[in-house]
Amino acid sequence: MTELICHVDSYIRDFTAQVLAVQADQNIIILDRTAFYPGGGGQPYDVGTLVVGEQTLAVSKVKRQGDDILHQVEVAGDELLPLPQAGYEITGQVDWERRYRLMRTHTALHILCGVVWRDYGAQVTGGNMEALKGRMDFEFEALRQELVQEIEAKVNAEVERGREIRVRHLPRAEAFQIPDLIRTKINLLPEGIEEIRTVEIVGLDLQADGGTHVANTQEVGQIRIVDYKSKGRINKRLHIELAA
Repeated sequence: MTELICHVDSYIRDFTAQVLAVQADQNIIILDRTAFYPGGGGQPYDVGTLVVGEQTLAVSKVKRQGDDILHQVEVAGDELLPLPQAGYEITGQVDWERRYRLMRTHTALHILCGVVWRDYGAQVTGGNMEALKGRMDFEFEALRQELVQEIEAKVNAEVERGREIRVRHLPRAEAFQIPDLIRTKINLLPEGIEEIRTVEIVGLDLQADGGTHVANTQEVGQIRIVDYKSKGRINKRLHIELAA
C-alpha cells in the first residue's frame, strides 16, 4: 500500500520514500509513500523526478492501481532503465509550478461550484481541468451572458474574501450525514471506501474530494469565465481561466 501524503498536505513537494516493488518491463516504480497525485476527479496526475543515489529518473505518469500508486519513469528510445530494487531509498520531487497551478485551478472550480449551488441550486454533471484552465457542467435549463457575468462577479468576490480551505478525513457513515456532500449528479464514490476525504471552503462549499487545493481562496487569483456552451436541454458548460 502506498501512503498518499499529498492527501494530508497539498504543499508537500519533496519527500523520501522506500521502493516497494518495480515493474521493470513497464518502467514502473511503486513506493511506500508519495507526494505525487495519481489523478482523478478531473485533476491530472503530477509529474516530476525520482532520485536514487546519482541517478535521476523523470516521472512521466502516475496512476493508482488498487492500493498502490504507480510511478512510470521515462526511457530513452526502447531501452529499459536500470531501476532501483525493492528496499532502496529514493527522493522524490513534484513539478511544483505545475502542481500549484493545478491546485489553484481545482480550488477555483470548487468556488464556482459553491456559488452555483448556493445561489442557483444547480448540480454538477461533469468537469475537467488542466493547469490554469478548466470547465464545469451544470444542470441549467438556460444560461445567458448576463447570468454568466453575474456568476463571474460572485466567484471573484469569494476569492477576495480570503476563505480558508480545510481538508478532513471522516468515516464514511459520518461523512454521509453531511447534507449535499456529493454535488455531482451521480455519486462516484465506490461502496468499498470506508474513509471519505472532504474539502471545505469555509462558509461557502463542502464536498467529498480527492484532489489537491490551496489553503486560502485569495491564492487562486482572478477567475475569468471565458466561454459558455449548451451541452443539452438541462446541461450547460462554463469554461474558466486563471492568470499565470
